[in-house]
Amino acid sequence: MPLLPLAHLLCPIDQSELQQDGNTWRCQNNHCFDIAKQGHVNLLPVQNKKSLDPGDSKEMIAARRDFLNSGVYQPLAIALANTVASLCHGRKQLAVLDAGCGEGYYLNTVSETLIQNDAALCATGLDISKWAVRSCKIRNPNLNGLVASNRQIPLPDQSQDIVLCTFGFPVFDEFKRVLKPNGHIVMADPGPEHLIELRSQIYDTVRRNPPADISAALTDGWQLSDSINVQFTSAPLSAEQFEHLLVMTPHLYRASREGRERAAKLQNIAISGDVLIRVISNSH
Repeated sequence: MPLLPLAHLLCPIDQSELQQDGNTWRCQNNHCFDIAKQGHVNLLPVQNKKSLDPGDSKEMIAARRDFLNSGVYQPLAIALANTVASLCHGRKQLAVLDAGCGEGYYLNTVSETLIQNDAALCATGLDISKWAVRSCKIRNPNLNGLVASNRQIPLPDQSQDIVLCTFGFPVFDEFKRVLKPNGHIVMADPGPEHLIELRSQIYDTVRRNPPADISAALTDGWQLSDSINVQFTSAPLSAEQFEHLLVMTPHLYRASREGRERAAKLQNIAISGDVLIRVISNSH
């Protein structure tokens, strides 16, 4: 079954419906947004940017792409895909939004699984970083790409079956707005042992924090319907893989100079993955 293009978008300036006209999306008030040559649409107005180049940098996205392509996080990608597939079993037409898609690795894996199950799928990667969305479109040109913020998702009410948020920044009110009545939020957050080998080199004191609090999402009939702990151990990583891992995570920017120097010497060490997948569903 094919991956479907987006048919409906909202103007980020006045929230009216955008209509596609050739290589441009235009609203009734003549706000225009061009489709980039890579195929994505930038719907992040200048007034909503907190910097000239918000989100992950070109270098961070390149490091994440190369690291994920090496297959280290494949167990997590497969677990996410299987989780979404089980939630959507039997549905023949689906819409999935990856809210904070990065370079598209997880969304692409989910999409491939759903298509194998004969679902006609509209799969959309949204990220505040233009470099992330460009990379997502390069990974799979048939994925839809939106440069936008989770605080203002330019998609209509009740238009999505699944909202993915993997190591992201959830905005639960917006997620719920765009979900259909029988939709689900699928979150993946680091557990206390995630990347413990890297963190123990970077920080003098390692904090084993629990996964992110989701209590703000559990209101108005929404409930935690599933929780899956994904734990895995990689093959020993090369020095280059450790470099990519450090650049793609926030740890590079939180670490002291001494911590970064210790991390730069890491090689031939396996790392631990510890990720909690949680499904938040509407019980109405």
